[in-house]
Amino acid sequence: MGRPRYIWGAAAVAAAGLSAALVFQGTTGQPTGNAEGDSKPGPVKLHARTAALTTTDRGTHAVMGRQDTESFSMLGITWTDPSARLTGTIEARTRAVGSGQWSNWLRLDGDSGQGEATARRGGTEPAWVGPSDGVEVRVTADGRTSAKLPAGLRLDMIDPGRGSSGGMEPAGYRADVTEDATPTTEPSEAVTSEPPSADASASDDASAGLTGSPTPTDPAPASETPSPSATSPTPASPSASPSATVPPAPPSTAPRPTITSRATWGADESISPEEPSYLPGGRIKAVVVHHTAESNDYACADAPAVVRGIYAYHVKQLGWKDIGYNFLVDKCGTIYEGRKGGVDQPVMGAHAYGFNSETTGISVLGTYTDVTPSQAALASVAKIAAWKLGQYGVDPAGTTTLTAGADGTNYFRKSWTKGAQLSYPTIHGHRDGYNTQCPGDQLYTKLPTIRSWAAGPVTGLAIKSVNAAGVSGTTYYTKAGTTVNWTAATPSSLISKHELLVDGKSVATVSGTATSAKATLAVGTHKVQVRATHQSGKTTTSAAATVVAEITDPSFTTKPNLALRTGTVNTTAVPLKLSWKATDNAALKQVKLTSPVTATYGPTTISTNRTAKSGTATTWSLTAYDQAGNTGRASVPGTPVILQETSASKFGTWTTKSATSYLGGKSYTSKSKNASLTWTFTGRSVAWVVSRASTSGQAYVYVDGKKTATVDLKSSTTKYRDAIWTKTWSSSAKHTVKIVVVGTSGRPTVTTDGIVYLK
Repeated sequence: MGRPRYIWGAAAVAAAGLSAALVFQGTTGQPTGNAEGDSKPGPVKLHARTAALTTTDRGTHAVMGRQDTESFSMLGITWTDPSARLTGTIEARTRAVGSGQWSNWLRLDGDSGQGEATARRGGTEPAWVGPSDGVEVRVTADGRTSAKLPAGLRLDMIDPGRGSSGGMEPAGYRADVTEDATPTTEPSEAVTSEPPSADASASDDASAGLTGSPTPTDPAPASETPSPSATSPTPASPSASPSATVPPAPPSTAPRPTITSRATWGADESISPEEPSYLPGGRIKAVVVHHTAESNDYACADAPAVVRGIYAYHVKQLGWKDIGYNFLVDKCGTIYEGRKGGVDQPVMGAHAYGFNSETTGISVLGTYTDVTPSQAALASVAKIAAWKLGQYGVDPAGTTTLTAGADGTNYFRKSWTKGAQLSYPTIHGHRDGYNTQCPGDQLYTKLPTIRSWAAGPVTGLAIKSVNAAGVSGTTYYTKAGTTVNWTAATPSSLISKHELLVDGKSVATVSGTATSAKATLAVGTHKVQVRATHQSGKTTTSAAATVVAEITDPSFTTKPNLALRTGTVNTTAVPLKLSWKATDNAALKQVKLTSPVTATYGPTTISTNRTAKSGTATTWSLTAYDQAGNTGRASVPGTPVILQETSASKFGTWTTKSATSYLGGKSYTSKSKNASLTWTFTGRSVAWVVSRASTSGQAYVYVDGKKTATVDLKSSTTKYRDAIWTKTWSSSAKHTVKIVVVGTSGRPTVTTDGIVYLK
């Protein structure tokens, strides 16, 4: 449950001899079932051993050197006086069964609280260490609040049992001095076990708060849905039937969560034969959250064994009447029934010293000083808290006044006297009412979240996406049928249902665990929301998303068009420009080129540069998509054709030049003023192809008998097969192109490879 008030750094402990005897403390229960595997749950045999510690240095230190032991999985340090506190450094380390590896030193809390009013011993919180067959212990008084260690120090080791057969053999070693570690069970609870009375006043609550120590480990992965443990959670029945005079359990405003019963986790009821006790006032006013201050490395399948170990430690080692907590929760979210008496009754626990008579205690298995608790565990704490407080009309997000049953001081150094009226959140941490670090910093900081989850409404509800829809800005576009997805911060296990709202009206209802719903929208603009109903009945409605439903296909207002462009010409790659313009009545998303190659363009792109093989007919296909997923298609065919210089009509002097850099390996060149070449073709686009250099001159270009351009071929770098000039028409027709040598002074040369036209 927490840590002691004073935890000091570990002092160096000198090696000292061990004068102890490992004693067989007892075998409890009969193997009528195996909570971890048998089809019929039942009590599991528990085994406990003790070894007395001998103090040194005038009672300020105690050590136990490395010792072999029979297998155990939980340990604690106890002492004779149950009211004493060990405010010093208590450390142990163990050897894992089968591996021979020794663990790091584990810090134990020096105070498990006074427990029951008639507890036989004081002790640390028990620590789960996993199956171990060796142990080493060192204890040092802090020298401030406690000059000496308490008397009667001993190590308590527990094997919580795993099956229905096989008892533990006696201890593996024996030393010089023995201590009888099997005290006779005595009545340990002064509080009456009569049924609660509605007008009963709060009694003097001497049941102590339990504490625990941090064992920083990496948090184990967990999901909101509890992982299957060796004991499948089943709805619990009261483990010890309350007296027939106990009034029926009041109904709750929250649903009852699944609870693993004592029988299912293997509680041996024979070791705690006393009747349960109930809160004197007959009602729960608050929930106290704890951690068990054990290792976080346990597997969830081992959680029932951990619970059995705590149960055995509280009852057999410390002398309490039963396990101290009312409920326990593992890191996978499984809830376990704690103290007997009926999970739906106001059972008196032993978990919050001075405040047990008005509260119920929930403890999360593990240490949460440095490790963040899993969402699954937090959600389960919220569920059990909401259910129990809901039985008595208590708001999980509210505050309450508790009457102190004993003098006390909390972790924040606030003190009070017995009978004081103190205000607490209805869900609070053990440290708020007792001087302990419990439930650990990381769990304590999550208490506001637990309150919010338990009380409702659902938080963080927001639409995440709309399937089969595009989004532009904050507006979604979709066809009529669509799926809306959402998210929420509150775990789904605390949500009763979701509703999909369209323009304020519910069009679909799904479970609380659902994160999406389908809807069919009328064409037009809509406001879409999600409404979540918390298990408390409170509702939350998300911010509205604007969703436009439309079924009109986008169109190409400018049909796709091909044109020749400037650039280097090859027989396999003639430079082309593909142009288009697509629009949509709502929101255009993109245009995709689907053939002869694929590419995707944004809604504002209207052209792309491409190349095509000469002499090959090619169809260029485009598909326009709007944000709703509607599509429109269009295409344009084209065949680029090369007409080389030899197919032209010549005038004047032209010389043939040969080189591999020319189209077809040859070209025409001329320095004669007014020398000309004329080509005739039928097409919709044309390009003149030349060779260029720094000495190249100029030429006039005539199209269909009209001069349209003067082209300068001069270039600082040599270029071959260069489409230097182009012209395009809206449709295919017969045309002539004539080039005339200008005879530029000092650089009259014009060299050409012919033309390319598009048909």
